[in-house]
Amino acid sequence: MSWHATTTIYQIYPRSFYDSNGDGIGDLQGIIQKLDYIKDLGFETIWISPFYCSPQEDFGYDISDYYNIAPEYGTLQDVEQLISEIHQRNMKVVFDMVMNHTSDKHPWFLESRSSRDNPKADWYIWRDQPNNWKSIVGPNGWQYCAERNQYYYASFLPFQPDLNYRNPEVKKAMFDVCRFWLQKGVDGFRLDIFNCIIKDKDFKDNPFSLFHILPSEEHPGGNFQIRKHSLNQEENFELAQELRSVINEFNHPPRMLLGEVFGGHDKIKQYLGKKQDGLHLVFLFDILYYKFNADFFRKKILEYEHHYPAPNMPTAVFSNHDQLRSIHRIGNNLEKAKLLALLQFTMRAVPCVYYGEEIGMTDGKIPIKEGKDPMVNVYSWVPQFIADRLPVGINRDNCRTPMQWNNQKNAGFSVAEKTWLPLNKDVEKRNAEEQLSDKESLLNVFKKLILLRKSSPAMHSGTIEIIHTGNKNILAYVRSCKDEKLLVLINFSKSKITNNISQPIKKVVFSIKSKKTFEGILDGFDGVILKI
Repeated sequence: MSWHATTTIYQIYPRSFYDSNGDGIGDLQGIIQKLDYIKDLGFETIWISPFYCSPQEDFGYDISDYYNIAPEYGTLQDVEQLISEIHQRNMKVVFDMVMNHTSDKHPWFLESRSSRDNPKADWYIWRDQPNNWKSIVGPNGWQYCAERNQYYYASFLPFQPDLNYRNPEVKKAMFDVCRFWLQKGVDGFRLDIFNCIIKDKDFKDNPFSLFHILPSEEHPGGNFQIRKHSLNQEENFELAQELRSVINEFNHPPRMLLGEVFGGHDKIKQYLGKKQDGLHLVFLFDILYYKFNADFFRKKILEYEHHYPAPNMPTAVFSNHDQLRSIHRIGNNLEKAKLLALLQFTMRAVPCVYYGEEIGMTDGKIPIKEGKDPMVNVYSWVPQFIADRLPVGINRDNCRTPMQWNNQKNAGFSVAEKTWLPLNKDVEKRNAEEQLSDKESLLNVFKKLILLRKSSPAMHSGTIEIIHTGNKNILAYVRSCKDEKLLVLINFSKSKITNNISQPIKKVVFSIKSKKTFEGILDGFDGVILKI
């Protein structure tokens, strides 16, 4: 199996990871200083959110220069050192690549908007009259530009105009950006809103739907519209194959493409290519809003096996920089978080972990009116008491608060008097230093599970088979590879449960409650891995 199918991924939001120079903002040298921490956890791949030149209106996802680095994060030399230092530790590094849009401050767009007949006039999506397309965050996607007396389309926020990939010059320019970073040694790309890139060439109106008010995995954006003609076009699947050909130019060592795509499984699995010649992996976001019970995850495992059979590999994602933190959905309960970690690192999927999940970091408490996230402008009309109860985060600042390294000033993130976002209040027990010294901590559960996954062919490369125990609160499955068979049992209830396991048990490989033997009894919120 290629490395992308067996790896474990740790996501860093650079602004919030570690501040090396005391300005209150995380930076590239800060990441370099903390690489041994990530290596010690056992992660094999690091995905880093954007640090390219940007006005920072969307904190890096609005790029004004793909070839240079925003000064608050560092320099091009820092990036080269970062890539080298990661490779020296035998890890991989994946950069965020925003191909769908640029900043409206990018020189390409400044030229494009200046007139209708300049050399880059057709580099973005322009229309005399807008159709009914909304952005994927809800509002109208069309923005008026007085210089051209036309409208440009923005799939996300108004200051992020979409590039026109029907223009071959645009496609070449963006593929050359990818080539530049591949030549620098990057091991692949996480592709931002990749399924938005190519739209219907005839600009047909999207269907109205009274039943799609709120966003869903199958119908992103909601707001009474099915984005039939502005998402997941056939040409997008072809673009995935073209981009695969680009990275195959740099296939020694092999590189990887991981797509942020939205839609039903029948749709998004097409990005992988019928001959596995598209993207290597796609994010599967339908367990972000999990129900904490065995039946939910049992059904998801079966669903993933149906849609992504080998040699395809699903992904296991509980959180990221756009979502409320995973632990929010289980009442910030560390016991339950350990069960989710056991599931994430033992199901047949590539685990993708957002920084701070390993210590159970909780969401910040930053009010909408004080938010720096540009999304708060979109949802400023939502009352705070309603926002606090929504399953999704309107103010993404709350999931981007600085990493909690210790219980000292600014949780060890920075020596600055003021950090770019305020620190959380739960620093005392939920910091890396404290949990490293506690053998039973969530962080050490992560470490043990990653080590086990890395050393076990059954866990990182094997098949998965659901086992029915007769108890609805127990999730059970067997991971198998050649002669190795491991049985995973997870008790999602708080009650002690006796199991009737028919397979002969050789030994306990892992236990959340640190048990050395298994007598057929699982404590409440307990989980074990058994060699059978």
